[in-house]
Amino acid sequence: MAKLLFPDGNVREFPAGATIQEIIVEALPRFKKSAAAARLGDELMDLTSKVPETQSAIPFTLITLDSPDGLDVLRHTTSHVLAQAVKRLWPQVKLAIGPTIENGFYYDFDSPVTFSSEDLEKIEAEMKKIIAENFPLQREELSSAAARGLFAELNQPYKVELIDDLNADMVSIYRQGEFVDLCRGPHLPATGMIKAFKLQTVAGAYWRGDSDKPMLQRIYGTAFPKQSQLDAHLQLLAEAAKRDHRKLGQQLDLFSIHEEGPGFPFFHPKGMIIKNQLMSFWREEHRKAGYQEIQTPVILSEELWHRSGHWDHYQENMYFTKIDDNNYAIKPMNCPGGILMYKRQLHSYRDLPIRLGELGLVHRHELSGALHGLMRVRAFTQDDAHLFILPEQIEDEISGVIKLVDKFYSLFGFSYHVELSTRPENSMGPAEIWEKATASLEKTLQKLGKDYKVNAGDGAFYGPKIDFHLKDSLGRTWQCGTIQLDFMLPERFDLTYIGADGAKHRPVMIHRVIYGSIERFIAILTEHYAGAFPLWLAPVQAELLPVGEAQRAYAREVKAQLEDFALRVEVDDRDEKLGYRIREAQLQKIPYMIIIGPKEEEAKILSVRSRSQGDIGTMSCRELVAKLTEEAAKKL
Repeated sequence: MAKLLFPDGNVREFPAGATIQEIIVEALPRFKKSAAAARLGDELMDLTSKVPETQSAIPFTLITLDSPDGLDVLRHTTSHVLAQAVKRLWPQVKLAIGPTIENGFYYDFDSPVTFSSEDLEKIEAEMKKIIAENFPLQREELSSAAARGLFAELNQPYKVELIDDLNADMVSIYRQGEFVDLCRGPHLPATGMIKAFKLQTVAGAYWRGDSDKPMLQRIYGTAFPKQSQLDAHLQLLAEAAKRDHRKLGQQLDLFSIHEEGPGFPFFHPKGMIIKNQLMSFWREEHRKAGYQEIQTPVILSEELWHRSGHWDHYQENMYFTKIDDNNYAIKPMNCPGGILMYKRQLHSYRDLPIRLGELGLVHRHELSGALHGLMRVRAFTQDDAHLFILPEQIEDEISGVIKLVDKFYSLFGFSYHVELSTRPENSMGPAEIWEKATASLEKTLQKLGKDYKVNAGDGAFYGPKIDFHLKDSLGRTWQCGTIQLDFMLPERFDLTYIGADGAKHRPVMIHRVIYGSIERFIAILTEHYAGAFPLWLAPVQAELLPVGEAQRAYAREVKAQLEDFALRVEVDDRDEKLGYRIREAQLQKIPYMIIIGPKEEEAKILSVRSRSQGDIGTMSCRELVAKLTEEAAKKL
């Protein structure tokens, strides 16, 4: 018999060899239509899998289509249907891999045919036929030799390479109709369970991400249990496309990237206003929080990067140069420069904590295929800070950083979740120091009542970290802020302070950012606000619109008065109709439009139109200044 422990605590017995599907029909009949897979112990299994004979009860959890695991199974199965459809339409195609990803799936193909949007429609139609045929997905276990022979006979060299790399005695394959694929599973019982899917785009992708290997064609798609869920997701994507910061950046004249500098953004005057406003706010809040601002060089010697560990752990992401026959590196991070600033003089325990903040320009090598507007660039401004503290100050200082993160993110209307990233494979230093650092971070999060999840193995090479993933107005998440606790670099650089006992001691180091990359944060804000920045960030805060030529002089007089109060104002006095100029100001997402006609000029008043509220009446220039300066000061 097979003993299964259900989530409600009940243990039930079933005949050994019964399928999970049979168990669901008997024990959980209301879920037989929504079941996607099941978890037996720690193993995720197909519904067609058989339960083994057991002496003690094995935990059993049903996986439904609307759960994260169930959605993953649905999308993985849909990727197999995609591959089957492509093989039907173009039999000569060679198959690579087809995993699930966040919000969907993809499959990579080596094809002599370049897939077009029209081809995606053909593939979708063929996928619908396969779904209607309701093929069962049948799992088979084969020896690696047998599987290798099978895929060699099918002329699928990528599958043969994968089998060779697995170096396993046995592998699993799945069959559906005439189609067979190498896969660990699990999958839905049959293709007919797929109800709502959509193919989205085609892109190029190197086999295994290696630019020395063949370029493949990657078809992206998504799937949901219900059509209504798919429709809602596609509507969200359409809204995201409207908010694409690359499109808005061009429309609003914020930034550009030129072929002379791929991955190196050019900020236009309006974009610089946003960037400078963010940096000014950063400087003021950090001054209040006891930080001192520094600036360190962009180019530093190779020896420094050996000492810091970046040469061994981060070299592939760095740029290099020679000066006077000596090797130098362009900094990918600000940390070593901050350390040298600390080391320049002797410190007492009374001096600590020392908080050094830097808006530092860093350069990191990114593959051309990974570049994406301001989201992924090769040069960016990192709002870095390095805190040199006593061991007993760890909790207080991390708490202070988290409170600063709260203040920044709440200003922009962002909520966030927290992840604790632990020791990676390429880490420096002994395990006990990592355990000590990780425990300190966990203790602080628990003390503050912060919910968090553990992101195993994703820490920095020199220490564990807390990552902040903010959520924007479309519900998308972005990793921006981070706090890294570091016992390693103070050791490698022999950092010390004089303790109360007169002896030298080792400080602890905290690395942290809040914006992360200012360039990336501007991209996130652009999409979050759909380009309609709040008044304090808006490049142009008010547009003056004289109705006729006679009002141009008064408009310029008003402009001068507003600019005396540091308000950013433009006059649009082109020989165009007023309605056209109003629409242009709306397209530029300017917060306020000031209409000046003969009546306004005569009475020395202004007709004010708000971007969000429409016409809000008339007011004097003094009243308008008071309104705008108050709104900008409150950062509403």
